[in-house]
Amino acid sequence: MINRPDIGWRGVVAVLVGCVALSGAMVSGQTRENTVPRTPWGDPDLHGVWTGSSLTPLERPRDLEGRQFLTSEEAADLEARAAERRVDAPPRAGDPGTYNQFWFDPGTKVIPGRRTSLIVDPPDGRIPFTEAGREHNRRSSAHYGVGSRDSYVDLDTGERCLTDGLPLRYSGYNANYQIFQTPDHVAILGEMFRDLRIIPIDGRPHTAIPQWLGDGRARWEGDTLVVETRSFADKARFWWVNAWRATRPTLRLVERFTRVDAQTLEYEFTMEDPGMFTRPWTAAIPLTTDQGARGVTSGPLYEYACHEGNYAMTNTLTGARATDGVIEAGDAR
Repeated sequence: MINRPDIGWRGVVAVLVGCVALSGAMVSGQTRENTVPRTPWGDPDLHGVWTGSSLTPLERPRDLEGRQFLTSEEAADLEARAAERRVDAPPRAGDPGTYNQFWFDPGTKVIPGRRTSLIVDPPDGRIPFTEAGREHNRRSSAHYGVGSRDSYVDLDTGERCLTDGLPLRYSGYNANYQIFQTPDHVAILGEMFRDLRIIPIDGRPHTAIPQWLGDGRARWEGDTLVVETRSFADKARFWWVNAWRATRPTLRLVERFTRVDAQTLEYEFTMEDPGMFTRPWTAAIPLTTDQGARGVTSGPLYEYACHEGNYAMTNTLTGARATDGVIEAGDAR
């Protein structure tokens, strides 16, 4: 009970307002501490196996131009049609078929919020290609599954079990990433291709040594881990499933990891490459460890024995030689 005649009613109101504000701040702080797991040394805890598979495409479809969000009815319809596609059907005549649907993990739901694209900037939800970048991407996309097969280099980097590059991206299966963390390093292991990045957080400068996955350096900006990657090896001459991911010396990639709660990690990446894009562009992907809530499967990581079982390389080149008439069909020499 406040009993101070010299304060007056205005003073009492001011004290009460201050107490309410302080109480709100304390509750907010307690909520954050309770919902964002932290490491023993106090940083947000990024440990875990994360996945972001979803039905939401990277780019906004042309028929949704100008629309940032789906309605709840549209999202439900999209999810229902995706469920129908998960049932195996006989391949078309002349089509040798592919994996059974059992092996795919594209997710069964759109991302929370029902955005029409993972790209959040530019506002149209599309990759802002330069003319040269658009042509490079078109040629790579048109080449996938068709075209010259004179050498192993004519197959794309995924078919060759090398990598599909950065950033984190979810493309059908083996779509999990495991994050390990120490006070001065973060390690990110991809299930697909077993890509491993060990990234210092200790302030050391970038090196100039070109690498397939670039040279990453991390820093904390508040509760967000920011990873900046440069010094990508020049591999743009190779075929890629998605040419915008091809490594180029001019590429600068900035990734942001923000732990939201016990089961959610917000992942955001910005691509900057003046030769490929007219401006930097950004995509945001909510990652989860919850295997049931969003219809995705996370953890544990399994062995990705791509080279050991990669019959595609031999069979594709053998088939091409048979088509050329160099060898007889069925001859595996």
